Order: sequence, then C-alpha cells, then structure tokens
Amino acid sequence: MRRGPGDGRLAGWVRGLRPRLMIVCVLLAVLSAVTAAGLVYRQARDLMLARTEWSLVNEFRLRVATLTENMQHPPDRPALQRLANGVAPSFLDATGAAAYRGGGLVASGDDAGAITSELRRTVLDRNRLFSQRVVRSGTPYLVVGTPVMLGKQAKSSGVEVYLVASLAKEQREEELLVTAARNGAIPVVLLAVALALVAARGVLRPVRDLDRAARRLGAGELDTRLKVTGGDELARLVETFNATAAALEANVSELRSMEVQARRFVADVSHELRTPLASILAMADVFEEEAGHLEGDLEKAARLMNLEVGRLVRLVEDLMEISRFDAGAARLVLDDVDAADAIRACLRTRGWAGRVGLDLPADMRIRLDPRRFDVIMANLVGNALRHGAPPVTVRLRAGPETVVIEVRDAGAGVDPRILPHVFDRFSKADEARTRSDGSGLGLAIARENARLHGGTIEVANPPEGGAVFTLTLPRHPRPPQTGPGDASPIGRREP
Repeated sequence: MRRGPGDGRLAGWVRGLRPRLMIVCVLLAVLSAVTAAGLVYRQARDLMLARTEWSLVNEFRLRVATLTENMQHPPDRPALQRLANGVAPSFLDATGAAAYRGGGLVASGDDAGAITSELRRTVLDRNRLFSQRVVRSGTPYLVVGTPVMLGKQAKSSGVEVYLVASLAKEQREEELLVTAARNGAIPVVLLAVALALVAARGVLRPVRDLDRAARRLGAGELDTRLKVTGGDELARLVETFNATAAALEANVSELRSMEVQARRFVADVSHELRTPLASILAMADVFEEEAGHLEGDLEKAARLMNLEVGRLVRLVEDLMEISRFDAGAARLVLDDVDAADAIRACLRTRGWAGRVGLDLPADMRIRLDPRRFDVIMANLVGNALRHGAPPVTVRLRAGPETVVIEVRDAGAGVDPRILPHVFDRFSKADEARTRSDGSGLGLAIARENARLHGGTIEVANPPEGGAVFTLTLPRHPRPPQTGPGDASPIGRREP
C-alpha cells in the first residue's frame, strides 16, 4: 500500500516527546478515573442491592410469620391464595406465591414464573429461607422462598411461600450510577489533557530552546548561550550546554587563530622566497647553459641544480597560489574565449600537442579567466601524462548552461584507496610520498580554480580502464572581480 507524505509527518509527530507525554498522562488519567469510578460503582451497587434485599427479606419473614400464625392445616386453595396475597402487598411491587407439599403454585401476580423448580427444591431440601437474584425477560428479580414451620418443634407443614420482587428500580439506579461515573470520568480526562499540555509545555520549552541553540551552534554561531532558570535536571542540562558551547568557542577560536597564523606563515615565507629564488633561477639557467663546457661531475651537478631549483620554484608558486585561496584574495579576471582554442594553446605551450588526442567542437565560447583555465587544464593533462598511459584524450562538450571537459587516460586508474583524497593538498599517487616532479598541490589548485568559477572537478575509474577527470564549468559565471591577490608568478610556470 502506498504511503503519502502525510503518513511520515504523522508518524514523526507520534514519535515526538510532546505526544508521548500527553498519551502517557491521558492513559494514566483514564486508568485512574476508570478504576476509581469502577470501585465506587461496585461499592454503591453492592450496598444498594444489599439494602434492598435485606429490607425485602425482613418484610417477607415478618409477613409470613404473621399470616401463618393462625392458618388452618392442611390449607386449602383459598387459604394459599390469601397467604400469597398477604406476603406481597401492593406497595412492595411484588408477587406472592404459595404451595402445599410440592403442588402447584398459587400466585398473586404474573411474575411467579421467576420461581424455578430448582429454587423450590433448594427451599425444601434446606428447609430454611433462601433468596436468589434472577433475570427474566431482561428484568432482574429478587426471589425469596421459605418453608412454613409449625409449632415449637419447628416441624415442616409442607407449605412453601415465595415472594418475587422486581429490581427494575434498582436497575435504573444502577444505570444512573454508570452514567454518573462516565460523566465524572470525562472531565477528569479533559483535565488530564490540559494538565498534560501544560506539563509538556513546561518540560519541552527548555528542550526546544536547546534544539534551536544546538542548531545555531552547528551553523557556526559559537557565542550561543541559554538562560538558566530553576535548579532541576533541565537547568543542569542547560548549564552543561553553556559550558560545552563556551569550551567549543574557545577551542575553535584557538584553532582559527592557529590556522590564520599558519597561512600567514606560509604566505610570508613564500613571498620572502620569491626574490632569492628569482636570482637563483637566473643563475641556474646560466649554469645550465654553460654545463656543456664543464668537465666531470660539474656538468651533472649544474643540470641537477637547475632541475631542483625549478622544482623549488614550482613549489613556492603553488604555495603562494594556495595561500591566495586561503586568504580569499584569489579573483577572477573574466573574458570571452573559445574553449577549444584555449585548450589547444595550453597543450601547445607545454609541448603536449602531439601527445594528446582532442575531441573539441569548434566555436564553443565560454566566459572564464584564461590564466586560471590554463592552470586547470595544465594540471589535469599533466597528471594524465605523468601517471596514466597513452592514449590521453581531451573531450569537450557543452550544454545550455555548462561546459564539460573530460581528460581521459588508458592507465591503471587511480588506486581506490587514494581516490577520495586525489584533490587533497600534497596528495600523491604514491602512498610512500617518494620524490616526484609534482608538489602534490596541482590538483588541489585546479579544484580551487574550478570552484572560483562556480564549477567542479570529479575523478572516476571507468569500467573500460584508466582514469577520467571531469571538469564542469558554468558558461556564465559571476561578474569578474579583480584584486591585488593575482600577482604574477615567479619566472617559469609549469604544472
């Protein structure tokens, strides 16, 4: 059976603390009211019936004794009729009956049918007064029977006398008791609901305040605090929350301060290294040009120095670029460019034009920052050439709002253990982090540049093998912003 959205909301409401508290309070109130009403009803009913039975039995015993004192023996039918009429006067709303030696009953009314043969045998066998409540045609009756004793020896005369009294009046009074009990329970239940609402409001208000405060705390409002009222468990919970929030604010503030200091340190170090590195790079170029005229290990040392200086320059450039992103100083300088031409220019500049297959539709214009787009493509294609296997292909596709560029290689793909961390800073394909040409910052910088455009970069290992990096950029990003953060890099710039 299908469930609508309202079913989920109803289930969530029922599982809430307020409805559960109300249900428990109402159930306790109903149980208490029903129990109290039931006990009162039972006690009142038993007392009422006992009083009625005691009154009727005493009246019946007295009348039998009076009417049989001078009764002839053996009695004839008229005598039995007088006896039956005498034990059931009109004010008792009852029927009398009499019989002699197990004969037929002589009755004064139509209710004599309530006198059963089992009752008559009981009266005769026990030879004493006996009473019983019976129901006939839906009407309750009290039936009292007794044998008539003769003389001081209390010998049985063979005469049986019965009284059948209707309990309809008592039944109506019993129904009134039930109605009164029910009418008394309803206000109790309504009062319980009102008290449950008041109690739930008093209990849940601090809980709701805690929920809202926790949400604000999770949203970054670390100065969130709650007012402590009372001295119960909820007040202590609020105090604990305030203490936790204060400790969290202090710790986060300390961590943020340390993070700012670390970023400032990296930026300052990178900036201070620019001038000496530029000089060292110029000297390294001179040494490399003269390496052919050097003898022995000097030539190898000159070329090695030039290589290592180039790596150091790239690392410093990458650190400076990362520091701009961390400081929020990176800005876009947008221009309308042909995406295919920009990709070809990137490959041509780095000498990769003959090593990469291209699937680039013509005249696909997009608004982007050409320098940052060049950095993205250089890092993606360079990563595929270094860590993948040929053929490496670049495919360009465009939709109404986005441009999608895929860089695919035919290598072994990215290690599944490393796949979630490919774009992390200083992440390398080799877990041992051995020396390599890359700094481990290239893909992180590429992702930050994509985010700056409002785009994304994703990586996957397709079933056919290799790795696929997918760059998605909006065709119309936000208006261009310029700032002092885009200083020109040192010397050379290669991924």
